[in-house]
Amino acid sequence: MRIHPLARLALLVALLAAAASSLLLWSPRQVLYQGFAPGSPEIWAAPAFVVVFALATLAFFPKPVLNVAAGVLFGVEGLVLAAAGTTLGAVLAFILGRSLGREALQPLLKKKILAALDRSLTDQGFRSVLLLRIVPGIPFQAVNFAAAFSGIRLWSFTAATAVGVLPGTAAYVIAGASASSPTSPAFLISTAVMIAMTALTLVSLRRARRTRISQNAVKPVWPSPGAGS
Repeated sequence: MRIHPLARLALLVALLAAAASSLLLWSPRQVLYQGFAPGSPEIWAAPAFVVVFALATLAFFPKPVLNVAAGVLFGVEGLVLAAAGTTLGAVLAFILGRSLGREALQPLLKKKILAALDRSLTDQGFRSVLLLRIVPGIPFQAVNFAAAFSGIRLWSFTAATAVGVLPGTAAYVIAGASASSPTSPAFLISTAVMIAMTALTLVSLRRARRTRISQNAVKPVWPSPGAGS
């Protein structure tokens, strides 16, 4: 039995809403800090952390908090786990979006701006996603679902995500790993990078707002039907 595209889209929205609402019942941060002791030698600790990390991102939990937790619990080696958890969470969101939402939203992708984004993600998938991951301020899940609704291949999306999240993730993980030595060069540099990323995000948001306001202010004035007659 074939499910109508709009019904699948509604299911996607319901699943994401349920994932976000689940944070009222559990705290990823609390699970991580209580379930994983710093320097845990257990063989299950690393894969379990990655899974919890991925599910937390799917529930829209702030990723910087998870990255810091990776540094606190696993040290600098937590960078690998944080990147793996981020990538897994992105892939889960991509698969959900591709299987449940893409077909229903295809008509919208014909609009001018969305069509340009769809074409960029489809024709230059790896490069486009890589840039979207590296540039600060672009919402993590927005990139996941924008890619899912486009024609990009899963492997290109996965590879670009795994590489693109490394710079920002490294800053937070190193900050968490060196938090016990707030005067150390590692902590100071990572903190400076985080501040710079935050500043760039605010600047980009401000520029986007100014652009939107200027575009709304400058509108073509069409002559009335009787003008000039």
